[in-house]
Amino acid sequence: GRGAPLWGPARGDEYERRYSRAFPPQLRARLRDAARGMFVFGYDSYMEHAFPRDELDPLHCRGRGPDRGDPSNLNINDVLGNYSLTLIDALDTLAVMGNSSEFQKAVKLVIDTVSFDKDSTVQVFEATIRVLGSLLSAHIIITDSKQPFGDMTIKDYDNELLHLAHDLAVRLLPAFENTKTGIPYPRVNLKKGVPADSHNETCTAGAGSLLVEFGILSRLLGDSTFEWVARRAVKALWSLRSNNTGLLGNVVNIQTGHWVGKQSGLGAGSDSFYEYLLKSYILFGEKEDLEMFNDAYRNIQNHLRRGREACNEGEGDPPLYVNVNMYTGQLMNTWIDSLQAFFPGLQVLIGDVEDAICLHAFYYAIWKRYGALPERYNWQLQAPDVPFYPLRPELVESTYLLYQATKNPFYLHVGMDILQSLEKYTKAKCGYATLHHVVEKTKEDRMESFFLSETCKYLYLLFDEENPVHKSGNKFMFTTEGHIVSVDERFRNSLWEDILPGEEDSAEKTKPNELKAANFSSNCNRVPDERRYLLPLKSNYMRQIDQMVGLI
Repeated sequence: GRGAPLWGPARGDEYERRYSRAFPPQLRARLRDAARGMFVFGYDSYMEHAFPRDELDPLHCRGRGPDRGDPSNLNINDVLGNYSLTLIDALDTLAVMGNSSEFQKAVKLVIDTVSFDKDSTVQVFEATIRVLGSLLSAHIIITDSKQPFGDMTIKDYDNELLHLAHDLAVRLLPAFENTKTGIPYPRVNLKKGVPADSHNETCTAGAGSLLVEFGILSRLLGDSTFEWVARRAVKALWSLRSNNTGLLGNVVNIQTGHWVGKQSGLGAGSDSFYEYLLKSYILFGEKEDLEMFNDAYRNIQNHLRRGREACNEGEGDPPLYVNVNMYTGQLMNTWIDSLQAFFPGLQVLIGDVEDAICLHAFYYAIWKRYGALPERYNWQLQAPDVPFYPLRPELVESTYLLYQATKNPFYLHVGMDILQSLEKYTKAKCGYATLHHVVEKTKEDRMESFFLSETCKYLYLLFDEENPVHKSGNKFMFTTEGHIVSVDERFRNSLWEDILPGEEDSAEKTKPNELKAANFSSNCNRVPDERRYLLPLKSNYMRQIDQMVGLI
């Protein structure tokens, strides 16, 4: 209980006993198979009970599409476009798991049955990351001359997935028209363009995280339009940052450029904007993307980070990133949301491994307390503010990336914990279900497509040491929806030295291997080998975090 003494010899070190043992390969293989089994159960259930509809209802074993009766039900309609969403979103997971026969079958089904000529009003961001990104990823896998995942070629393949992606993107383009700032409308009707009753407000992540998918599409087609509109949106948002703090808000008016939501944080509404500044740079090598990212990262450290300076030494609270007012840097509330759990993974990509370890430990402690991550957690009240968990991948994603960076078996233990809670609390009659309430463990009849495209994929990769992603010598990057893209020379050839006004110098490219040298050279502190079998975070600090979330 809380009253028990926290230090002292009586407790020994249960953290070291629990986490720092080597992880037997047999256990790892068992967990890899369990992660695959989890995907297969979800995917097969979708195909059996729900396809061709967008999503599986895992409690009632049926499919669901857009809510035509209630256009204002954005929670459903933003995502479900009546285009077999879950099948499309799962394509590259099939490839990463090496299931070529099912991958080929699924691709043929998409080619034969999916059309975007639908009277559906969807969110541009969701359609881009879940559908466009997956079509591009699968297309790249099919046409890769090296075929790292086994034979994923499609007989007589004629770039159909690329054409589908192109068709969808053209239907999303009206969102970028008639906006005074160049920031796109949040929603578009795939047949009719921007609805007449559209709002002029959009969130930063939704408008500013389209560059990876639109950029890949432009470079594969040799048509700069898509990258150009996505880039214009990023620059427009960037130009609206506060000249005092350098921070951006979370909701903006696309006609006036006025910030309607002044909260600056790392969670919903902002998360992938930062992620895509770095990932665009990794993929396309445009220096300005890295410069924007470095700037943004510095401002995040200066204004959002609270707690002690170093993760693994010194006094004070564990590091935490909070929500502040974009103009003043003043604390706005005392909650963090589960989407923010992606941030340690992003920190791994820039080499800030130590800080990533600490932030990840905080989210993991919340997971241990509830067996899931509540959508919003109030760190002051030590309780969920918004108690549902829709099978989100962000904590698994960060766990996987931290394992890749440190090879510390601690992260395999974390993955095992996550896998076991998912099996225990979310498994349903056919598939896996959203937790309606993380404390009461009640279920909701929904299995979001990202469960198959990300949660299962990252869990599988965490336990699959021999996967081609790790062993083939190809470099891969994941989109914000977990779609895998090879980091390839051909994406580094710009199509428009002359298009963006006043950007004469943007032709200077940086090669991917210069990233670390140019960036954070002092900061790329790879965890030393002798620490590999110790806990990534000293046990007294882990205990401190567990106390902070009310575990002990």
